[in-house]
Amino acid sequence: MQRKCCLTIHNRLYQMSSFDIKNDLTWRDFLIRAALIIGTVAIIAWLMPRSNEFSFNVEKGRPWVYSDLSAPFDFPIYKSDEVISKERDSLMKLYEPYYLINKEVSGNEIRQFYKDYSNGIPGLDNDFLSIIANRLRDLYATGIMNSSEYTDLHQDTTRLIRIIDGKNATSMPITEVNSVVSAYEKIFIDHTLAEHRDILKKCNLNDYLKPNLTYDKERSEASLNELHNSIPLATGLVQRGQKIIDRGDIIDTKTYNILMSYKKETERKHENDPRLSLTILGQILYVAIIITCFTVFLSLFRKDYFEKARSSAMLYALIIIFAAIACLMVSHSVLHIYMVPFAMVPIFVRVFMDSRTAFMAHLTTVLICACALQHPLEFIAVETVAGLIAIFSLRELSSRSQLFWTAVLITVGMGLTNLSLDWIRTSDLRRISYSEYNYIAINGMLLFCSYPLLYLIEKAFGFTSNITLIELSDMNKELLRKMSEVAPGTFQHSIQVGNLAAEIARKIDAKSQLVRTGALYHDIGKISNPIYFTENQSGVNPHEKMGSIDSAQMIISHVTEGIKMAEKYDLPNVIKDFISTHHGQGKAKFFYVQYKNAHPNDDVDELLFTYPGPNPFTKEQAILMMADTVEAASRSLPDYTEKTIRELVNRLIDTQVAEGYFKECPITFRDIAYAKTVLIEKLKMIYHTRLSYPELKK
Repeated sequence: MQRKCCLTIHNRLYQMSSFDIKNDLTWRDFLIRAALIIGTVAIIAWLMPRSNEFSFNVEKGRPWVYSDLSAPFDFPIYKSDEVISKERDSLMKLYEPYYLINKEVSGNEIRQFYKDYSNGIPGLDNDFLSIIANRLRDLYATGIMNSSEYTDLHQDTTRLIRIIDGKNATSMPITEVNSVVSAYEKIFIDHTLAEHRDILKKCNLNDYLKPNLTYDKERSEASLNELHNSIPLATGLVQRGQKIIDRGDIIDTKTYNILMSYKKETERKHENDPRLSLTILGQILYVAIIITCFTVFLSLFRKDYFEKARSSAMLYALIIIFAAIACLMVSHSVLHIYMVPFAMVPIFVRVFMDSRTAFMAHLTTVLICACALQHPLEFIAVETVAGLIAIFSLRELSSRSQLFWTAVLITVGMGLTNLSLDWIRTSDLRRISYSEYNYIAINGMLLFCSYPLLYLIEKAFGFTSNITLIELSDMNKELLRKMSEVAPGTFQHSIQVGNLAAEIARKIDAKSQLVRTGALYHDIGKISNPIYFTENQSGVNPHEKMGSIDSAQMIISHVTEGIKMAEKYDLPNVIKDFISTHHGQGKAKFFYVQYKNAHPNDDVDELLFTYPGPNPFTKEQAILMMADTVEAASRSLPDYTEKTIRELVNRLIDTQVAEGYFKECPITFRDIAYAKTVLIEKLKMIYHTRLSYPELKK
């Protein structure tokens, strides 16, 4: 009674601890999913263009490839930059820069002249002092300007400047104003002074010529701005609801200006739009809904992907990368959205995962990217067809050429879908824009890069594609060739097991190429000591001179040796799993029973006869275990009849089920029943009885 109570309490405590662990795992899974959603939404929403932005690609002389466009609000038709520039150039002829005249300069310089030549000019009469002073006074009255400024202004001889003298501003032609150099030359215009030029040159009269006109920057810039503001920036008005352009129309100069005006006004409204924060919230909510739906789908139907970080990482990384590319292209109005090979998403997901997940990942990506476009329906239709074609054509990847034909089919499918939409929207074939088909063709060429990118994804996320498995199945691979030479019996056994396992996999919808490749490598550990295994023996059995424990250890060691060899040759982890699980945690029963019979009264350490395992944890590993066990045991049948084969298969597989080898893998009783049927039928064909040929009577 006491023991029963203790057991009850122990079981109760175990159940409670299990419940707590389960709850902890549930909360952990929830937090992981929430983090994935928040991180993905934050990145995509940050990159997403705002809905108020102008996201059309406009080229003058090219057809309008978008749907019919009408004005959503009133906006002016702005002049082009070239027109405004020409009008400003013409108005510059009316522009008069302002200069301040400084009268003190003339007084100071003339007084200095009288002071320097108070005793007169040698060789000339004293009357020349007053003549020169008057000439200087006249030059300062008209104004003397800095030589560099004078040169710039004097290029246009019709140019006027405005001279400010106190409260008065007088317009004066630039030709009447002097620079220091021109003022010096004008001194000698008087014939009286010109006759004595040689003497006057010694007086250095240019020392008494200083600029008395100073550029008034503030008044000049104000005048220039006023002049520019007088130019009307718009030539008309587009009213709300007015048709701007129809799909397929050629963008002429007038329409181009209207579209550019629409763009300019849209961007202006975007900068001053108080509803921008609401737009951002809407985008965050939209992306969050799409990503949450995708996460819920995985949680309900593909929750095992969350148990493998590489799977969930690849799915969300692909969505983020392609959504980011689309958002950046739309934000900067570069190229065309059809150039982005979105079909790579279902290609990669289908190759490494399954069709349903591939379609959901592709649909999620397309819906998110569509939010960034002005007219998303056509984009969704074309890209959905592309994704479906990618999934259908890669139902089972068995050769490199499939990726080539997939790219071709996707390009054709996108082109036909876009053409059908063009035919629906227009009745005039001449108005169809064929530039989009160039972008679709570029998309197809970019899809050819899927093959090299598959290798990068394999290495980045630790997946193994069917192409890699096919390459590993090549019999000329060093490891397989070595096995065929050193352990030919094991090599033939592996091929036979691979054929049986692949047939079962096809029957129960498992990965046939994976299990075939795993079968070829599952016994590579026997290469180290091939003579200890029956299929490689030819009359000599070394186990006859060994104890049961040593023999069992030798047989069991082919699993650990196989793992070492797989690591040496850098085989993928999925192949290593086949090596470690094809015997599970079973026993080397022949030597175990032999030891038990020889030592009936001794306690047996069962670990000495037990394989390290683990037990199979995938459907493919379970298939290999069944095929391996049955194929090896079938060689020991005394006669091959339907009854003996059926009994052997049922007994061996029922024993494996009873001993719990398949408890940790997702294989059903229905799958096991199909596996039995396949094995029985195949073994009957392999070991069929031949008719004896009659002898020729003499």
